Amino acid sequence: MKLLLKTKIIVPVLAIGLFLTTTAFKSDFFEIAKQIEIFTTLFKELNMNYVDETNPAELMDTAIKNMLEELDPYTVFLNEQDVEAYKINNAGEYSGIGALVRSYDDRLVIVEPYKGYPADKAGLKAGDEIVTIGDISVADFKDDAAELLKGANNSSVSVSYLRQGKLQSTTVERSAIEVDAVPFYRMADDKTGYIVLSRFNSKASSQTEAALIDLKEQGAEQIILDLRGNPGGLLSEAINVTNLFVPKGELIVTTKSNVAKFNQEYETRKKPFDTEIPLAILVDGQSASASEIVSGGLQDLDRAVIVGARSFGKGLVQRPLKLTYGTQLKVTISRYYTPSGRCIQSLDYWNRDEAGNAVRNTEFQEFRTRNGRKVTDGGGVDPDIHIDELKTNELIRALVQNHVVFDYATRYYYANNLDRPEAFELKPSDYQSFVDYVSNSSFSFETQTEIALEKALTDREEVVFTDAIAEDFKKLLAEIETSKLKALNTYSREISRQLGDEIIKRYFYREGLYEYYLEKDAAILSARQVLSQPQRYREILQGP
Repeated sequence: MKLLLKTKIIVPVLAIGLFLTTTAFKSDFFEIAKQIEIFTTLFKELNMNYVDETNPAELMDTAIKNMLEELDPYTVFLNEQDVEAYKINNAGEYSGIGALVRSYDDRLVIVEPYKGYPADKAGLKAGDEIVTIGDISVADFKDDAAELLKGANNSSVSVSYLRQGKLQSTTVERSAIEVDAVPFYRMADDKTGYIVLSRFNSKASSQTEAALIDLKEQGAEQIILDLRGNPGGLLSEAINVTNLFVPKGELIVTTKSNVAKFNQEYETRKKPFDTEIPLAILVDGQSASASEIVSGGLQDLDRAVIVGARSFGKGLVQRPLKLTYGTQLKVTISRYYTPSGRCIQSLDYWNRDEAGNAVRNTEFQEFRTRNGRKVTDGGGVDPDIHIDELKTNELIRALVQNHVVFDYATRYYYANNLDRPEAFELKPSDYQSFVDYVSNSSFSFETQTEIALEKALTDREEVVFTDAIAEDFKKLLAEIETSKLKALNTYSREISRQLGDEIIKRYFYREGLYEYYLEKDAAILSARQVLSQPQRYREILQGP
């Protein structure tokens, strides 16, 4: 009788739940269908009746991009060319000239030629501005002109470029380009192996394991894994790299989403390489996504000491979804959580400020590692050992993003000779030259304080402020502008680090930069020190 009563109660409840779920689904589906119909009719009438001739493809591209900009910067539309580039990035192989290139409206700039590849062999250098490719002017090419540099193996392309104001030309023979996930590894001393993992493409775990095997054969008893500047990549490879150091069956990542099928737990599936070898992970403000899965996971499991500066803070997972005509939507499907349960997402794209900017998380929750150590969420992976010169701020980010550091390095390269990496030193006179360069350039950036003050000044100023108060506000803005230039000296140590990295690459490529790191880099020296002190290493990981 009791069983029958339970059945009578449960069935109606389930029926009601199913009805509500179905109703909600139908409601959402109807709203989507309604909005699609409105947009379709609007798009059709606009193109048929607008006073001037329209370009439907360009209008649609603009509409899609503007719609997605309201979400987050990782949810993007990929056209056919973008899809191919996405595949190449994950595979780590393509055919082209072998150089990192930055696109402008009227030119392409060589950012970094890869050592021994076609661009390097043809004499192209960082800072060269490509103005024509074959008989095509970059300024007149509406699409991404960088695509013109790609082509079949052994095919040639002629380019003209500006170097220090002088027009030059060369011919580049394209070849197969392999983008290594591990571009460098070496013994840092007789006991310490050093591995640079620069990206999480499909080669990441296999190349990291190969480096570990080789270094162990050379006598490595402890390992430094450098994830600085690594923007991430494949989630599966982040799991596999972590698996090299922890046993099979360990939970590394949990993903949570509004879509049930994207709620998953990811555990290690393979036999590890070594679960005991002392390990230090290096991170900085450009270590993101998969880099944070590895560093955050190993920190939560008390398997590695993290050294450097707080990482970027990207706790969002994307997946490419196929659309029609070979296009795709790369969409954020979930947030990921490290073994302790924390999400390290730094920016909140769904609760923006009045200016429409994403809000940075400032209130962190505490979590516990396996050994009970305190860690926090919401702002990247916070290192166990902080290296001051790796820290960044608005000014430093602006100097890098506006290519001021890059442009000064170009200028330095053509004015100075350098015969070996370890001989490099940025002298005080060199840094003062950089300060003068910035002061005389068009470089500018706005702090959050300036933005707030300027908004206050333009918000019905005649009603809110007296002339005296408004004048005080303007004086304050002027003082802030002056203080920004003074900040170049306040943060000289951190900025010098950025300058040094860029300058050394000009002479000795990436390999030379890593060799310089082994001798002079504060993070590597600190990691070597803690690894060479077993007691201190254990104390950091054991916690309270």
